[in-house]
Amino acid sequence: MRVLVTGGAGFIGSALVRRLLADDHDVVILDDLSTGFEENLRGVDVPIIHGSVTDPESVSRAASGCRAIVHLAAVGSVPQSIIDPIGIFDINVRGSLEVFEYARREGAHVIFSSSASVFGTNPENPKTSLSWTRPMSPYGSSKLAAESYLLSYAACFGFPALAFRFFNVYGPRQRPDHPYAAAIPRFMGQALLDLPVTIYGDGLQDRDFVSVGLVSSVIAEAVRGTVSSDVPVNMSTGKQTAIIDVAQDIIRLSNSTSRLEMRPAREADIRFSQGSPDDLMTLFPNAVDVSLADGLVETMDWMRTLAEAGDLSPATLR
Repeated sequence: MRVLVTGGAGFIGSALVRRLLADDHDVVILDDLSTGFEENLRGVDVPIIHGSVTDPESVSRAASGCRAIVHLAAVGSVPQSIIDPIGIFDINVRGSLEVFEYARREGAHVIFSSSASVFGTNPENPKTSLSWTRPMSPYGSSKLAAESYLLSYAACFGFPALAFRFFNVYGPRQRPDHPYAAAIPRFMGQALLDLPVTIYGDGLQDRDFVSVGLVSSVIAEAVRGTVSSDVPVNMSTGKQTAIIDVAQDIIRLSNSTSRLEMRPAREADIRFSQGSPDDLMTLFPNAVDVSLADGLVETMDWMRTLAEAGDLSPATLR
């Protein structure tokens, strides 16, 4: 099957592309390389169309002949969405609509990466697919809008669709050195350079960490079986881990001399985030994630290759 992966040069996208190729799919990538890197695709022989999902011509060219589209392309930063809410809307909502418009015309199966940030201020834990949503950031709002558009398009126009609400995905190829880097890669980069490991807030925020291996295997299975759902599905484990505990584990794992440095909490930072995996397990009963401990070891092994190659800059990690 020919499959389009938007954002395929990104951290999650590049893992998924490898998995789809292992399943003998014909894969094409659409990526503007604003947050993705061709380096992530080293050793992978797939066509990359350099373009934005906001450009209908690029979407049509990349998706031509594809029976499935995995739409990962997005700006994924809460802080950036607060700085530039219009820009986030343009890419995350209008760009998604361009993808869904193509699927409407051609009847392609669409798998979309939404986010746990749609739940926002909802204190319920674990959160289910039917838990109420109230995003705290323009980023969360953009994901909620896009998933709503997808499911309404699928209902109105009859193509198969599946929206996953990603919780905290981590793993190899997740860069630590940009201003809005996720916690795990940033902690690892800081620890490997013996820099202070910086935590925003008190560190007691709980997160549901999901390995990129689970994400890519589940999506590949969804592509293979043309799996659809009329409600969003949590990509989660149902387990909670405090940010401060992860930071301390990473310092020990890296044999670092780093110390924790507490900084003021960030705006729109969700306090507790745990997702019920019940719907995920109903659709994908064979889905099994690695333990967080094992996942951190695998991720640290990759991060060490960056450190050993001199590809971690103290200036971008402080």
